[in-house]
Amino acid sequence: MKIKTVLALLSVMVLLCGCTKATGQSSVGSSIESVAMDSSSIQAEHSTPSQNVTESQTDPMKRYEGMTAAEITASMTLEEKACQMQIPAIYHQESYQMATSNYGSILSTMGLVRQTPADWCEIIEEYQRAALRASAPIPFVYGQDSVHGVNYALDTVIFPHNINIGAANDPDLTYQMGLAVADEMKMTKMIWNYAPCVAVASDPRWGRTYESYSSDAGIVKHLAAQFTKGQLDGGVIACTKHYIGDGSVEFGTGEFSEGTDRLIDRGNATLTDDQIAEQLAIYQAQIDLGVQSIMISHSALNGIKMHENRHYILDVLRGDLGFEGVVVSDWESIQNINGANTLKEQIILAINAGIDWLMEPNDFRQAVQYIVEAVQEGKISEARIDEAVTRIIQLKLDAGLFADPYLEQLTTMQSEPGSAAYRDLARQLVEKSLVLIKNEQETLPLQRGATVLVLGPAANDTGVQCGGWTRQWNGMTDQQNNGKKVIENGTTILEGLQAVAEEYELTIVTDAEQADNADVILLCVGEQPYAEWNGDTADLSLTGALGLPGNQEAITIADTLDLPTVALIVAGRNVIIDEYADQWDSIVMCGLFGSEGDGVANVLTGKSRFQGALSMPWYTSIEQLEENRPWLEVGFGLKN
Repeated sequence: MKIKTVLALLSVMVLLCGCTKATGQSSVGSSIESVAMDSSSIQAEHSTPSQNVTESQTDPMKRYEGMTAAEITASMTLEEKACQMQIPAIYHQESYQMATSNYGSILSTMGLVRQTPADWCEIIEEYQRAALRASAPIPFVYGQDSVHGVNYALDTVIFPHNINIGAANDPDLTYQMGLAVADEMKMTKMIWNYAPCVAVASDPRWGRTYESYSSDAGIVKHLAAQFTKGQLDGGVIACTKHYIGDGSVEFGTGEFSEGTDRLIDRGNATLTDDQIAEQLAIYQAQIDLGVQSIMISHSALNGIKMHENRHYILDVLRGDLGFEGVVVSDWESIQNINGANTLKEQIILAINAGIDWLMEPNDFRQAVQYIVEAVQEGKISEARIDEAVTRIIQLKLDAGLFADPYLEQLTTMQSEPGSAAYRDLARQLVEKSLVLIKNEQETLPLQRGATVLVLGPAANDTGVQCGGWTRQWNGMTDQQNNGKKVIENGTTILEGLQAVAEEYELTIVTDAEQADNADVILLCVGEQPYAEWNGDTADLSLTGALGLPGNQEAITIADTLDLPTVALIVAGRNVIIDEYADQWDSIVMCGLFGSEGDGVANVLTGKSRFQGALSMPWYTSIEQLEENRPWLEVGFGLKN
């Protein structure tokens, strides 16, 4: 089906449904799925070339040849500038509308993805053709959260989440990951990445803990720098987030907005000057590398919401740290600041506080109107608007979008997504990130010739092992995906073991009725996928509100069998396991390791050795957490 037809149908659907405000969860999936392309009619190619792009369609760009960003900005009307400062969601902006309202960027979605990289290329080219027909034909840039691979496109490699990258703590592999993610991003033409996340996670009850490399700011600084260097060397636009203190929010201070009362996410971080300095050093390293954009945190720092925190944006980020790139708001976050009540007042406050680019996925049209009115009323200076737009234009000039708006000249190191080279890289990161917590009687590695009984809901589920930000915002289990793999080409733990069974003379069984023949139990338990506040938890229990259905049953079965038990914890944080730890001979923290489950099998069999170390402390109770008396410290990890 041609994209013009699809988008036209989508437009009719939007009109029929009315202009209801999206929540960021329910309406997105159905909308984006209607944009899905017939991938069988599109062939992915090595250089991701434009299809049917004529010279006349690039002619409008000639008017900007030889002009600086400031000169381009000066040639635009106030309304055109206000449009450049917006980031609408694709499900609210049809391609043809870009010809009359040319917005600076388009945001990817949180619905279940059905598009291949080639599909995305066609979608983006369609929007770009319309953008270049606008009165100010400024090329737009597509942004998305490729936080552990290009998770919004099919066939790509899903790398381990940051909590695993911190446990591996391998700077070179982290750099290679940044390069690889950039390469697969270019295959989609979505070249603006809302990553890396440089949160310093301090409370595992926070639902975004797995997006953090570590609770140690030094580890975060070092690894994030390597990832960003890979992104920049790979030729894409990086966006360091979330400035500042997002991982330091306190339990019980979570934001209440849009009818959601969060436990901890988007709350308040109470930090000393020294703690702030440690986190600022992370951003200084990013700025020194040349990161092009920085996203502001939803959270508050010492009581002041960051989206209105003029001091930390203008005086510190711009002044002390010397950042000259683009400052971006997070998803509708200006609407949750404390110093203004109406959207217009919020926009005025946020822009004057130093925010250049507004991620207003739903209310972008009103935002344009309010910016124009605010300038006319003297509440925002036009010089401030020019400053913001010049930065946006400079980002696009530096990315080559003015010279090559259809990204026809992009080259990639691999010819197609999901290459063997990138899967092998992800597998290496999996192997290096597994942390051996306990290994009594040397249960691991598995003995050659053993019969292994594999139990538990995390054993054979790609969605579980990849977690949130995978194919959709919140992620999903394979079970929730109608029993189909969320990652079609992914390898589960069970599949990985089956693949090496012959080599290591293993017999793999999954039926507890065959326990009499087994030598060892492999108990695979974990958490449900979640993102942001959906992962906030009060109990942190493996069998609590966010534990996988089936965890308790599998734990009970294993306990009733008189066999050595190896527990694999597939979770986005160090969950509380004190009720069960004594029952298990070996414990492995697997984190959220992504699509390459054979990396787990390689370590369990001794093909690779345990090398990972905890990047965050582990607590055995909420009381221990609140008193900061960890069971295991950062850096703990047994070796074999």
